[in-house]
Amino acid sequence: MKNLILLFDTNPMVWILILAVIVLLFGASKLPQLAKALGQSKRAFREGHEEAEEEARREQAKREAQQINAPTQRAALSDVDDEQLFEEARRRAARLRATEEEKK
Repeated sequence: MKNLILLFDTNPMVWILILAVIVLLFGASKLPQLAKALGQSKRAFREGHEEAEEEARREQAKREAQQINAPTQRAALSDVDDEQLFEEARRRAARLRATEEEKK
């Protein structure tokens, strides 16, 4: 982090020297293409970052909604006695067997 701060605290002559080296390395005709590619990369990165943040917000809201609904579902399940649960399981098993027999 200190190096980054030092880079921006440099003398204007250093910036001119850096720009001159870049022009010599890439040539003046390639600089607009380089700048365009850099801008597109930055935009794509920003869009990807925003999309990831939105997805994280959606997941958090989904988890919060599940936490809000979870206690009421548990309470409703504990209100049902074992006999009712077994009877419902028998009904579902019979329904499943009937659909399997129809397919044959």
